[in-house]
Amino acid sequence: MMAWAGTNAIRIALLDDHAVVRHGLAARLKEESDFEVVGAYATSKDMMSALRASPADILLIDYSLSVNDIDGLNLIRALKVRFPGSKIIVSSSHYNPATVALAMRAGARGFVGKEQELSELIAAVRSVSVGRVHLNPLMAAEISSMLSNNNTQEDDLSGAGDSLTDHTELSPREREVLRCCLEGMSVTQIAEKFARSVKTISGQKQAAFRKLGVRNDNELFKIQHQLQDL
Repeated sequence: MMAWAGTNAIRIALLDDHAVVRHGLAARLKEESDFEVVGAYATSKDMMSALRASPADILLIDYSLSVNDIDGLNLIRALKVRFPGSKIIVSSSHYNPATVALAMRAGARGFVGKEQELSELIAAVRSVSVGRVHLNPLMAAEISSMLSNNNTQEDDLSGAGDSLTDHTELSPREREVLRCCLEGMSVTQIAEKFARSVKTISGQKQAAFRKLGVRNDNELFKIQHQLQDL
């Protein structure tokens, strides 16, 4: 598997439901002489099962998996509880300050956007393996700005807000719609409440979902529940 994998090799387990991405990442990481890829998995179930027998130092996971799989904040928290000796790095196309801050607050130690160079991911593995938190400087600055706008200490990721509706990326109307969704109201009911068209409300709801990196109502409720428990 490796040209060299000594006792000090950083053991990495990969999770991505896209085969091309998964195999490409594994092949690139194996080129690093101090990395050992202990497994590459398509589902969270496969990863967790394998980790019980073959532990890893770094869990490199995609934020959004297939629709029937656990992912996002739920996956981060589950991995953190079940494998406390492993450090989590997230790789995702949902690369915005709100999503990154949520992931870091849930227990990730690094976050790399899928549009970034692979050298950034390799740097993240090395940084996180020695106990540091890794974020691209530009993303770290954006998160600090977001948090400071909420009167929060800039270096404290735990201040990302106790509610999804606190995020400054959301417009006031998107916050209204999201708050109503969390109260169990349908798009039609929200449209009636604010005297707007169903199309307008639906558009605002979807815009809020994109900004938060969620895909449906179930994910919205799960993430809100996780935040309240943090």
